[in-house]
Amino acid sequence: MQRHSILGNTVDTRPVLMATGALVVILALFMMIAGLASYLVYNEDWQIFMNVGLLSLVLGMFMFLSNRVKGADLDIRQAFLLTTTVWVVLPAFSALPIYYVTGNLSYASAYFEAMSGLTTTGSTVITDLENAGRGLLMWRSILQWLGGIGIVVMALSIFPMLQVGGMQLFRMEYADNMEKALPRAAAIGKRITFIYVALTVMCAYLYYIQGMTKFDAVNHAMTTVATGGYSTRDASIAFFNSESIEWTATIFMIIGSLPFILYFYLL
Repeated sequence: MQRHSILGNTVDTRPVLMATGALVVILALFMMIAGLASYLVYNEDWQIFMNVGLLSLVLGMFMFLSNRVKGADLDIRQAFLLTTTVWVVLPAFSALPIYYVTGNLSYASAYFEAMSGLTTTGSTVITDLENAGRGLLMWRSILQWLGGIGIVVMALSIFPMLQVGGMQLFRMEYADNMEKALPRAAAIGKRITFIYVALTVMCAYLYYIQGMTKFDAVNHAMTTVATGGYSTRDASIAFFNSESIEWTATIFMIIGSLPFILYFYLL
């Protein structure tokens, strides 16, 4: 049993490492989606995304299987540890394709880019986006999209499969008091995910009918709903010189900025 001391108290780290490993596996699958975007336009970057995705998949599965435990319920200390671990480990894996694809960034800069994406900060160290590969552009958008929904909500969504309780984690991520009538954490995570995906699809459709290409519409929809701001263009939304697109971005960023738990009360 893996136990580590935190401020003099022992904490079972197995559920933490198991959940982290599962999230790395999910991240690896999204890397392969970015690789597919490169492959469809005959960009050789797809090999990097697939190789790094496979490496991340193997390491994530190893972390998951070697720490597998059933029936665990996260206490508050494990929830704190999981939150910290996830926000350190996932950017480390996310930075790998950025580092290898760009070829001119240090790993520290790639880590900054990945962390900026996952935290939806929006700062970037990459320029000349118009000439960047589609895989890299898609990967940056995916990172912000995943960060917008919250890595912790992703963890809550997979907890039933892991047989790990996560209500403490939900209370940490969302400070609002939860009424007992609401579903448990995993059900909440799934419904938030559904709302998030639906808003992203709606935003992408509006961008497309207002003049964006399908690729630009999908990428900008992911980063708009996430309120992050990554773009496929150096000039960002201003590149399209469209008032309707700017209004769409404004409205969906406001919608995406609201706590998603409020949509339950609205419904």
